[in-house]
Amino acid sequence: MAKRVVIAIGGNAILQPKQPAEFDIQMQNVRKSAEQIAKIEAMDYEIVLTHGNGPQVGNILQQNEIAKDVVPAFPLDACNGETQGSIGYMLEQSLKNTLRKNQSSANVATLLTEVEVDRNDPAFQNPSKPIGIFYSEEEAKQLQATKNWIMVEDAGRGYRRVVPSPMPSMIHGIDSIVHLLEQNIIVIAGGGGGIPVYQTNEGQLCGVEAVIDKDRTGRKLAEQVNADIFMILTDVSNVYINYGKPEQEKLQDISVTEAEKYLSDGHFSVGSMGPKIEAGIGFAKTGGTAIICALDEADLALQGKAGTRISYAS
Repeated sequence: MAKRVVIAIGGNAILQPKQPAEFDIQMQNVRKSAEQIAKIEAMDYEIVLTHGNGPQVGNILQQNEIAKDVVPAFPLDACNGETQGSIGYMLEQSLKNTLRKNQSSANVATLLTEVEVDRNDPAFQNPSKPIGIFYSEEEAKQLQATKNWIMVEDAGRGYRRVVPSPMPSMIHGIDSIVHLLEQNIIVIAGGGGGIPVYQTNEGQLCGVEAVIDKDRTGRKLAEQVNADIFMILTDVSNVYINYGKPEQEKLQDISVTEAEKYLSDGHFSVGSMGPKIEAGIGFAKTGGTAIICALDEADLALQGKAGTRISYAS
């Protein structure tokens, strides 16, 4: 029986820092990613693929701002849906072409994914995720007054809007995802952390302007589809402790207990490796294996030849 893996790729695998945000450039990056994912499919894995969207949704927000006097801006949850569609299109087409070239019988489907959050999550009382472009202090005050946005000064570069980053409580559409996996279909789902929604007292779903961390959504996705492995792809081959110091040490096979200690000792930054380690620990506690590795070594990591593996007892 094929093993099931949820693979989370970052938005930078689609658009690298300082690259022009041109469609052709993003497509070229995605094609390279598709080649790596196809290698995993050839190893007889059922694959759910999820992705980041930071650079892409940032560009949509900037377009909204520039065109606000001509075209009404969409809310953040709708912008997330836009990127799920556009990035899903690039990934799906690239994967289909690569699979066809490899003479694989697998297919690919992209699912627009709503992710439920709890409106009582403390994140809604403490918005912390910066989004969009920078504004002057005067513009920030005006936006606070007219749109009720929460604006913060960001490292001397100006003011940015911050929104809540709640925990995902449930991913919608899991039955469909599992059904597709059983039909030899790679599923692209939960892009950008998913479209944040909450449930009203009447049981209706409503969108909310928030950003769900993609690695947290990836972990929840892996749990709900009963994956064997949750793989987080990054720009580095392994996780390190004492990173950048003379005593830097590469981690390969570690237990949940070891990972929790390294995390509590402050080895992993909040804005970089920290959330990935947290997500990996959370999944490993369910009995699965979490792997953090570089995109171009993903197939080797599944063979135990690369990357950092977190398991309940290593």
